Amino acid sequence: MLPDDLYDVVDGTFAQMKEAREEFSLRPTLREIGVITSVLTGIATVSGLPGAGYDELLKFPGDLYGIALNIDEDEIAVVLLGDYRHLHAGDQVERTGRMMDVPVGDLLIGRVIDPLGKPLDDKGSIGITSRLPVERGAPSIMDREPVVLPLQTGIKVIDSLIPVGRGQRELILGDRKTGKTGIAINTILNQYDQNVICVYCAIGQRASTVAKVIAELKQKGALDYTIVIVTEGNDAPGLNFIAPYAATSIGEYFMEKGRDVLIVYDDLTHHARTYREISLLMRRPPGREAFPGDIFYIHSRLLERSTHLNKERGGGSLTALPVIETEAQNIAAYIPTNLISITDGQIYLSPDLFELGILPAVDVGKSVSRVGSKGQLKAYQAVTAKLKLDYAQFEELEAFARFGTRLDERTSHIIEHGRRIREILKQPESEVVSVPAQILTLLALTNGLFDAIPLDRIKDAENSVRNATNHLSKEIIQRLLSNNELSKDDHAQMLSAAEAALTLFHEEK
Repeated sequence: MLPDDLYDVVDGTFAQMKEAREEFSLRPTLREIGVITSVLTGIATVSGLPGAGYDELLKFPGDLYGIALNIDEDEIAVVLLGDYRHLHAGDQVERTGRMMDVPVGDLLIGRVIDPLGKPLDDKGSIGITSRLPVERGAPSIMDREPVVLPLQTGIKVIDSLIPVGRGQRELILGDRKTGKTGIAINTILNQYDQNVICVYCAIGQRASTVAKVIAELKQKGALDYTIVIVTEGNDAPGLNFIAPYAATSIGEYFMEKGRDVLIVYDDLTHHARTYREISLLMRRPPGREAFPGDIFYIHSRLLERSTHLNKERGGGSLTALPVIETEAQNIAAYIPTNLISITDGQIYLSPDLFELGILPAVDVGKSVSRVGSKGQLKAYQAVTAKLKLDYAQFEELEAFARFGTRLDERTSHIIEHGRRIREILKQPESEVVSVPAQILTLLALTNGLFDAIPLDRIKDAENSVRNATNHLSKEIIQRLLSNNELSKDDHAQMLSAAEAALTLFHEEK
């Protein structure tokens, strides 16, 4: 015989089963399932989903997802978000009833992910539950504040002549291999200890190029405040297409928390070409240069999301540095002109300057910041007021002097001063210069303290002036960094420090 307590357990179990059976009722759920009719390069045509909406996420076999981009009467064209080689005509497709989204949160900082949020850095799963749609509306005009705070790049020619403000969209363009990515990476490196979250989005890049960037960020300690979103050249076109939107949603999460965010899109030329490929495969009518008619819109709706929010929305900012590639210095091509009209300025890198060894190869004449001095520290405004004009005069006179014309004393002085401006503005890749060092160097430059020093000694003289910032008082350093105007005494003390640093070079002469 069984113990009494065991009989009680059995009776209780039967009672529970009877109660569960009485409460059970069939609750049918509606599932809309279609079939694949054809599969092309990254595109699937689906039929049998009459309720599917535009931009809806559809689930394919093998845990593969796609986004519905063409909704026709009888079929849907879907861009696939991953490896699609296992798909065949006749396979089932199911609606998800939701839009494409991406995981967001602080746990993403320091990680390398793909646009779907899957880790690529062998550090294990991320474990994030918060998600945001990749397609989000831009903040309204009433939610925005003017761009007034600078985002220092650490690059002298940019911080002094083409300043970038927090919430600005500054385009970086130039021919292939002119240092576009280098400027963006330098800007990320300069955000160390600046309380700025950085997002680097590599769109269709070679694996070796991305690995080099990640290694540099890791070596310089910048990966600790950076999120890297990667799609490679052999990835599905759909992943390349959604990559910048997913990266922007991740950046917007931090912006809406009141943080300052820098996002780099490297580069939107690949993005435009990917969208052209997708559109042609979907048989959309081609326009100029075979791009579809809405190519402007896909970039404008992306970049309009970068802004400086007002205090009611948290006061955060999202600064965008989109990168595009020109061909044969043609900045009047379709995609460059589109992006120039969308952004708040551009930094143009000249291959001619690059070949001459003038790095960074920024063409000051073709570069502009439409925010201008409003997004620049007041200390810069005081020392760079004449710098751009002097440099422009020098470039014009230098071209004229190549004809062997006899030059008067004033013209010769302008040319010699301009050569020193150009020498001072040179800067090796991956080297960032602090704000006090930049301002002290530029103050010495605009006051002619470098004019008497031979060109081959300018770099040594500049390093001496940079080191002189260590002897400036803490009060002056604080005023340089706090966007306060410098007094006459501050100017005098800084000039004295620069003159003392250059005394040795004047004695050598």
